[in-house]
Amino acid sequence: MLKSLFVFGVLAVLLIPAKCELISVCIEDDNDLRVDCRVEPKPNKINSYEFSWSSGTKESLINTNVSGSSAEAQFKDKSYVEELEPHGYRLILTGFTDKLPHNTTYLCKISGVVARVNMEKDQLATCSAVSVFLKSSCSWILCLLLFFYQTHS
Repeated sequence: MLKSLFVFGVLAVLLIPAKCELISVCIEDDNDLRVDCRVEPKPNKINSYEFSWSSGTKESLINTNVSGSSAEAQFKDKSYVEELEPHGYRLILTGFTDKLPHNTTYLCKISGVVARVNMEKDQLATCSAVSVFLKSSCSWILCLLLFFYQTHS
């Protein structure tokens, strides 16, 4: 018991400072690209969002609700955005999985706060609950689950 408490104590000190990634990218079962952006909007501001990707020096705007900006023609009617609870937005891009650039930086901007992640095309995981959980860098949650499992067994 004392050994387990020591191990979990060390894990907690190492892993609790880790934060969940603000942006995650995966491929859904129907081969749609999904980008979750969990940036918490600033209080008392109108929520605005922009989703884009860049490969090399070219950045392409995929979807936005910012007045005066518009998505590139190739993405119109191919993407939609839904709000996530408790905060954030999800972009779904249909029909582009076979056209994804090899090395891509995915960007989202919510109310002026930018999150980005660089992904190789072959690194994209499927959007299962387990794979998203493991790739989200929420290590402290995993540590907490292990602790509860150990204390209740």
